[in-house]
Amino acid sequence: MKKVPQVKMSFFKPDQFHDRLKDRNKAREAELERAKKRAEAMKETAAERAAERARIAKERDERRAVKDAEKKAEQERLEAEQRAAEEARLKAEAEAAAEAERAKQQEMAKYAELLQAQKAARDARYAARKARQKR
Repeated sequence: MKKVPQVKMSFFKPDQFHDRLKDRNKAREAELERAKKRAEAMKETAAERAAERARIAKERDERRAVKDAEKKAEQERLEAEQRAAEEARLKAEAEAAAEAERAKQQEMAKYAELLQAQKAARDARYAARKARQKR
């Protein structure tokens, strides 16, 4: 293997502390200039951005108002359906109660007729027994 001759870098002079400080300050100045330019550019378009934000906010509010109106209409429709269902249930309960009352009245009438028929049969038997005793 061949040996590579080492070259001494006598021309290389390491940075001194004050050189590094100068470089740092130059970098900070350059960054500050870029920031100032960006700020000026932002100032120029600030009115446009503000108008755009206002337009977006207005559209959002309009969408929210439409959504709220739809939600309210849906809620009212559901409440109307619930009221109608409740009314139908109450009507059905009333009809069922009326039907039960009619059935009860019919049962009572049949029972009264049965009692009357039994009394008539008893009276007939009593009358027949009395008639046999008189002979």
